[in-house]
Amino acid sequence: MFQNYRQWQEGGDDVTDNDWASQFKSTLQSTLHQWFDLAGGTARKLLRSLRDKAKQWWYFLDHPQVPPDNNLAERSLRLAVTKRKVSGGSRSLERFQDTANLLTVVQTCRRQGLSVITFFEQALQAQVHSSLFAPSLIPQP
Repeated sequence: MFQNYRQWQEGGDDVTDNDWASQFKSTLQSTLHQWFDLAGGTARKLLRSLRDKAKQWWYFLDHPQVPPDNNLAERSLRLAVTKRKVSGGSRSLERFQDTANLLTVVQTCRRQGLSVITFFEQALQAQVHSSLFAPSLIPQP
């Protein structure tokens, strides 16, 4: 999977990727069917999830622009986890939500290559001056 994804990222074509994904899904489906009745306990539960939620588990096969791992998501969460460990967490659900919102803005700005300070400055200016538009973190085409 990872090798195929890397090849697609490096300029592979959609037809080759779709052929590979179709073959992979077919092999996966037959393997799940073969092992389902033989497995018990936790293994059977995992196989059932892989079978019943195939569209969720294997979403990246139909959408090659979605990576097959969640490394970016884990790296994005690292700031929040570190902050929580250092500060001892939030004392209320409201403060927890405020912190999560702020960290989301910070990480989104970083990911888009925007200045966090500039974003907050523009947001505060828009609150003070109704003639200004609030900045947006939704990428514009």
